[in-house]
Amino acid sequence: MTHAIVALIAEYGLLLVFINVLVEQAGLPLPAVPTLVVAGALSSVGKLPLATVVLVALLACLISDVAWYWAGRRLGPSVMRTLCRISLSPDSCVKQSELRFQRWRGQILLIAKFVPGLSTIAPPLMGAMKLRPHIFVLFDALGSLLWIGVVVGLGYVFSQQIDYVLFALASAGTVAVEVLFALLLAYVIVKWWQRKRLLMSLRLARITVDELHRLVEEGEAPVVVDIRSQASRLADNRVIPGALLINLGSVERELDHVPIDRDVVIYCSCPNEVSAAKAAKGLMVLGYRKVRPLLGGLDAWADAGYAVEHLAQSQPVVVDDAAMMSGHAS
Repeated sequence: MTHAIVALIAEYGLLLVFINVLVEQAGLPLPAVPTLVVAGALSSVGKLPLATVVLVALLACLISDVAWYWAGRRLGPSVMRTLCRISLSPDSCVKQSELRFQRWRGQILLIAKFVPGLSTIAPPLMGAMKLRPHIFVLFDALGSLLWIGVVVGLGYVFSQQIDYVLFALASAGTVAVEVLFALLLAYVIVKWWQRKRLLMSLRLARITVDELHRLVEEGEAPVVVDIRSQASRLADNRVIPGALLINLGSVERELDHVPIDRDVVIYCSCPNEVSAAKAAKGLMVLGYRKVRPLLGGLDAWADAGYAVEHLAQSQPVVVDDAAMMSGHAS
């Protein structure tokens, strides 16, 4: 390592680790892995205390994650939708996280830090799903410690190779910075283009909540379909009155009894009604002529002041302490 880099990170290393990990876990696109790797390399040569690096990073993770957990617990799905709207992959992050939660529950926190997108979504999702606070802190701390240990450990073990990389970057000067910036910009452009192509392929005529309400009032009786995941319905138990509760993957099968000339309105709670549009596309392939996603989804319907029903929540998503601990032990 060049002396300038070593001196800078050795002097401000712990503060840089804390701030970088804190802002990354808060959702900002400032990856903390490079900082942790360099901190691990410096620990191997005695420039930074290894245990303190791990504890500082763990503290930063817990501060950010607990804040998101309580935001999710108090504000529910709206927090996750907000995160997904600013994400580079907004149309799938909540859906994928909900599916992982349904399978793994709180234990998903053990690997969340290793999965892009899930690291930010998991804490508010756990809060919205009413995972008990002490269970959340336990699994979040274990998962964070595992992630920090792996990343810092890589820097510690491969410190010599990191020396060469840092030296090469320092020697390249502004050229290296420009190359790294160009790669980051290219990544963002590719993700934006993928999202644009998806939305273009799903471009359908939407029905507004006012139009749907008018159809209901006029006795047209459209078939209304709620295709949110089970986890979404547990976090937000509102439904449009009379809606059929169907998972996205089984829409075509569950609606095979519905005449193809019947009005079908599909809603979800994802950005840009992507899941609803996908379901509508599938039904149109089967010959349905009057199927449309609901513009704005469930939130738009409720915000317009129209009636909603609440699903019974006799079995709230609360993870049993003993079951979680036994599952972790096994």
